[in-house]
Amino acid sequence: MDRISSTTLLPDSFAGARDDITDQIVLIWGQIKAPLIVPLLRLTILLCLAMSLMLFIERVYMGVVITLVKFFGRKPEKRYKWEPIKDDLELGNSAYPMVYQLSIGAACGLSWPSDRIIIQVLDDSTDPIIKDMVELECQRWASKGINIKYEIRDNRNGYKAGALKEGMKREYVKQCDYVAIFDADFQPEPDFLWRTIPFLLHNPELALVQARWKFVNSDECLMTRMQEMSLDYHFTVEQEVGSSTYAFFGFNGTAGVWRIAAINEAGGWKDRTTVEDMDLAVRASLKGWKFLYLGSLKVKNELPSTFKAYRYQQHRWSCGPANLFRKMAMEIVTNKRVTMWKKVHVIYSFFMVRKIVAHIVTFVFYCVVLPATVLVPEVEVPKWAAVYIPSVITILNAVGTPRSLHLLVFWILFENVMSLHRTKATFIGLLEAGRVNEWIVTEKLGDALKTKAAAKAPKRPRFRIGERIHLLELGTGLYLFFCGCYDVAFGKNHYFIYLFIQAMAFFITGFGYVGTFVPNS
Repeated sequence: MDRISSTTLLPDSFAGARDDITDQIVLIWGQIKAPLIVPLLRLTILLCLAMSLMLFIERVYMGVVITLVKFFGRKPEKRYKWEPIKDDLELGNSAYPMVYQLSIGAACGLSWPSDRIIIQVLDDSTDPIIKDMVELECQRWASKGINIKYEIRDNRNGYKAGALKEGMKREYVKQCDYVAIFDADFQPEPDFLWRTIPFLLHNPELALVQARWKFVNSDECLMTRMQEMSLDYHFTVEQEVGSSTYAFFGFNGTAGVWRIAAINEAGGWKDRTTVEDMDLAVRASLKGWKFLYLGSLKVKNELPSTFKAYRYQQHRWSCGPANLFRKMAMEIVTNKRVTMWKKVHVIYSFFMVRKIVAHIVTFVFYCVVLPATVLVPEVEVPKWAAVYIPSVITILNAVGTPRSLHLLVFWILFENVMSLHRTKATFIGLLEAGRVNEWIVTEKLGDALKTKAAAKAPKRPRFRIGERIHLLELGTGLYLFFCGCYDVAFGKNHYFIYLFIQAMAFFITGFGYVGTFVPNS
């Protein structure tokens, strides 16, 4: 009987211990909430509201400017002199500026006098198979009479900036006036140089002509559609506004033509950050050079379609600008060659709002602070900040990709998930922490790989926790789910509708069900 009675009393003892722990947690929470949590949360909300207003005003301003640009028809040909290059019987092909290219593919098919163009292929890959393939491709084009130079490095020091720096040192580059840059997956149309070089030829103040990106695999999966929406806004609005108003924007690293004299005057390529393209653009702008964005000229390329590749790319694209801002802020402020208005644009609009505030406020406000107000009902968020401002920002962003209007909700949820990585990367860049100079090449599947994969017999994919499980997303999803449950039980704001949907987006991403999954063979 004693054993039976002790067994029946065991659950009650556990229940009592559990109640004691619960009471202690509630007591501690009650003691720290009023003097610490509430003031801290209110201060954080004020900071987030300020950042939200900064982002809102920036978006509305760019919306107004782009509307005026379209309404008044301020096309590049009206702002800058443009005339087609004509043959000169006396000068012959020397009337054409010397251009050299950094790519293979479609670059060899560009229409330009063959003795006035050099195709330079920069290869710093560590895979001997890839090196052999690239060399064979170069030899194939050389046999057709193309002036192609194959340059290899035995190291990857400086990554892309290091390769570009080495490429510019070659003796044959000194006879060139311009350099057109293409990443390996970019496919320019044959008339690319005919449409860009005349701007540089007739406008000596121009350093760069940047073309727009066109995505060949945007319909591959939902993740690539989300990327298209974000990048289309960048090209349709941000780049166009920068070009039309300040003649400055960030070089996109590819699909652009630079005046070599401008590169040299700005100090050449530097590998101090992972955004060597933006670094060069800012330095050239501080020297007084102007940039032109040519939105009507589109260059085909491929979006990363695996979440792993996209996450690494976004880390580099968020960490690099923040780190560059840290390094160049005082240099911009003290510069005497550009106007105060342009300095304000570069520091406040280009860096602060778009590269720092946009990432931080998206994650901190919508994924941390707003859910926290459910647990602390003493703190309220104004409806204009929680609903109206994000709604306007979202609608303005949709202008870039009208065909994806029906995917706006998915875009919001996915952008909030990605803001976790962008915010982390931004702080790493600002603080110059551990992964600040991490450079991982963005993997893109490519049609060749897809064809090869389709030809193989289907194999059962091997599940690897490290590849498919993402703990940061799962942890954030659990936090949002808990806040949603608390709101259902005790809340009054009905935030649980958003919290549960956003938590689901984090869970889906956390378990690796985003993008194209390529199993290990």
